Amino acid sequence: MSKLFKRTKILATIGPAVMSEEAITDLIMAGVNGCRLNFSHGNYMERDEQIAWIRSAAAKKGRSVAIVQDLQGPKIRLGELKGNHLDVHAGDELILDYACEAHNGGKTLPVQYNLAEKVKVGEPLFLFDGKIKSSVIDIPSSTAIKIRIENDGYLMSKKGLNLPDTDFGGDIITDKDMADIEFGAGRDFDYVALSFVQSAADIDKLRQILLSHGSSAQIIAKIETKKAIESDEHLEAIVEASDGIMVARGDMAVEAGAEVVPIVQRKLIALCRKHSKLCIVATQMMGSMVENPEPTRAEVSDVANAVIQGADAVMLSDETANGKYPLEAVKEMKKVILYTQNNTRISPAEEEPSTDIKIYDAISSAVARLAEKIEADVIICQTHTGATAASLAAERPNTPIISVTSNSRVASQLALTYANASFVRPYSDDYGIDLARELKNSGYLKPKEGKAELLAVIISGAHGVDHGTDTIKIRYI
Repeated sequence: MSKLFKRTKILATIGPAVMSEEAITDLIMAGVNGCRLNFSHGNYMERDEQIAWIRSAAAKKGRSVAIVQDLQGPKIRLGELKGNHLDVHAGDELILDYACEAHNGGKTLPVQYNLAEKVKVGEPLFLFDGKIKSSVIDIPSSTAIKIRIENDGYLMSKKGLNLPDTDFGGDIITDKDMADIEFGAGRDFDYVALSFVQSAADIDKLRQILLSHGSSAQIIAKIETKKAIESDEHLEAIVEASDGIMVARGDMAVEAGAEVVPIVQRKLIALCRKHSKLCIVATQMMGSMVENPEPTRAEVSDVANAVIQGADAVMLSDETANGKYPLEAVKEMKKVILYTQNNTRISPAEEEPSTDIKIYDAISSAVARLAEKIEADVIICQTHTGATAASLAAERPNTPIISVTSNSRVASQLALTYANASFVRPYSDDYGIDLARELKNSGYLKPKEGKAELLAVIISGAHGVDHGTDTIKIRYI
């Protein structure tokens, strides 16, 4: 069973290419463990449809599937350009004006954010998602900035801007985000992903907003700004404040330089393992499959490297949202994950364990080593909050983890956690053993070849007590 058990998970973005219950069911049956809803696009009616389809598909599979609400954040875009196109040349000077309602074809362009309140003269500004370089040369009014273009090219309507050296001063949760958070609080999203995080304070602010709306969603910090990665200490503080990290490599490459992305990715995976936090590697993992039925060799290597480094999950963006081959992309990604995990070991942890060692951390470490030494078929984790399952996953065991909880929210959140298959069952003292027996009888869990019994290591504690894990058992089932 372990060779077919995918330890690194797949998070897929839902969009026009998979806008039906049948298409989403196919994705989940093919190996998707979580669905990302990108709130930069679409409307609430579409979101309600997608949520219903995801939950229905998860119920059909009998498994938990996480739903991630990805907030747009201060994604700064141009407004509508006349003819949807404007040629620009090195040396051109343009005005970006928040108060501009319509572009007349001239040098004053509408922009969907008041940059005059944030930028300083001399700061770089990239247009069209990094294709056009410029710098700020003046702030002529309270709503406008003047920039000088540094290379030839063209601009199009609604394309994004990046300002790597601009300090947004914690102002990264927009009015649109606030409305989306209120909507999401009534839909029980498992995770909320915060875009353009600059500091741990951004995470703390979002957590208070979620609590005020009665939401228990966990927070994923999207690491994509130059400010977020300005120092190792700063980056680690963000990891500690969040429940998980998304390595958002697209905007990070524009904001900080493409050459920093592989190093930051590796550093973030290591920090997440150190602090038992979720780590998702995202952006263009199989980008060519938007148009082609097979990935490139470079993309296969990219996914394999994320697996070897120990990422909890790898993400598909346009591949499943807008691509021609969404189902094939999932299948190809799963194939790479399985081959990689079955033919090489995960890299050793690069970061020393946190000095704040909890009892369940120590027990989780012991369980992972014990399961490997006795060649257990499965680790059964009875969990109330999911903390012990996350701590166990941080050890990156080769043995599959079956997490059982009476809390459906915890089970859904664990769906993206490394090596975890999570199930909801009514609590009893032996509900872990009962689930293992049920999964063995169904054929989901299988003993090693030539064995009749399943060898399980069971980790548990007092029910309903946060961080109450204190017991290890070994059972033949």
